[in-house]
Amino acid sequence: MRADTLAVPYFSQWETPAMTMPVVTQGASALLDDPLWRESGAETAEEYAHWASNICGMACLKMVLAARGEIHRTIDLARACTAFGGYVVNEADRSIKGLIYAPFVTFVAETFGLKAETITGLPTSDLPGLLQSRTFFIASVNSQIRWPDREPPSKGGHLVLITDASPDIIRFHNPSGHDRNSQANVALPVSNFDRFFANRGIAITL
Repeated sequence: MRADTLAVPYFSQWETPAMTMPVVTQGASALLDDPLWRESGAETAEEYAHWASNICGMACLKMVLAARGEIHRTIDLARACTAFGGYVVNEADRSIKGLIYAPFVTFVAETFGLKAETITGLPTSDLPGLLQSRTFFIASVNSQIRWPDREPPSKGGHLVLITDASPDIIRFHNPSGHDRNSQANVALPVSNFDRFFANRGIAITL
């Protein structure tokens, strides 16, 4: 089943999508001022600020589920995924490790009935073929993909939801895009996307 790209709802990993630049310039503490934090499912603004910088993967999952008509709060998803081991919270320093792919695959299968699989060593040029048989691909990219003209310091570390791919163009939703052009239905040439893509991610079939 192929995704109807324009019908896939967009969600930021922040409740207020315009919070990206405050987070980039001020750090996660800027999220304490997000006026919509309660919509995340967090119990406090502090809990929201602590999690929101780490849940690009849950924003991608939220978009996948919304594409089939289900709306879930992002931090509710993060809590549920943590119970499966998809995130590991270090109680000593409160750091969050994840998204961990294998437990995430089990989580979405058992909780939502999604068929998901971890794929590594995937050349960018193979994405169009993959999207012929899978609905979505959650791709590991560098977060600076929001500025595609820049040279990223590394590949990977952030997750985006690829909704379509051709031999020329990769189209995706970026949970931490900083403006309309870098958020929903972003279209990048394959060669440009390749500079940010870590050649791994999670394929999902609805």
